[in-house]
Amino acid sequence: MSCWQTVQDYALRSLGHGERLLPREGYTLCEQITLIGSGMIWNIYFGAVALFCGFFLAVAVALGKGARSALIRKPSEWFIFVFRGSPLFIQFFFAYFLFLSLKSVHPFFDPFTSAWLGALIVLFLNTAAYSGEIFHGALRSIPKGDVEAADAYGFSGWPRFRRIVWPTMLRLAWPAYTNEAIFLFHATTLVFFSGFPARGQRGDALYYAKFFADKTFNPFVPYPILAAWFILLTLVVIGLFGLVNRRLNRHLPQEARRGLRLRLRLIR
Repeated sequence: MSCWQTVQDYALRSLGHGERLLPREGYTLCEQITLIGSGMIWNIYFGAVALFCGFFLAVAVALGKGARSALIRKPSEWFIFVFRGSPLFIQFFFAYFLFLSLKSVHPFFDPFTSAWLGALIVLFLNTAAYSGEIFHGALRSIPKGDVEAADAYGFSGWPRFRRIVWPTMLRLAWPAYTNEAIFLFHATTLVFFSGFPARGQRGDALYYAKFFADKTFNPFVPYPILAAWFILLTLVVIGLFGLVNRRLNRHLPQEARRGLRLRLRLIR
């Protein structure tokens, strides 16, 4: 079988298209790259959807934590504390147990016990908590002179937030938020170890990497391939977020623009 034929048969296998059965022998380099790349579709899905939805919740949580009213501030503080204070893997475990219990009560919760929805909800809440703390820090770092100037020009309430506070907060938080986005995509590999089952054994990239490692008894080929796919994904994320960062800082002089810095975390 040629490499192109392998790509046609297995490139979309993680979505249920193409060859249904996994290779039984041979396990060529092309098969490993193609199938692990196919599994990356799920990792991109988990990361992209959780990041997009978590952005809006993170902004709300950041504003809530900065509110004067304790009824709004305390729930935001506890939300951030709980999800930042507990390991992500433990959150997967408790969420699966919760959804499994609710499933026995009503069939409506049946989809929540699957990885495509249940694990996504956990990632969404987790990144919203971390991003909310990032945005809150940026909110507190807004120069007082900017707010005073807005007041002097007659801006108040929603116009001041939309024209002054919101863009300044994003500009200050974006480099740190970029690192959070990168780590979120890396954290999607934990879905494989969680209790959430994949659809029809069509799992993520780590599922296929482990399959080849078990079959060939050689983890030094599939796992570096997996790492290479994530490095490519990281470069794409840095490129896209860099374009947004350039847009946010377009009004500043060249020497005053904040560049993106990749800061890897060894543990979360």
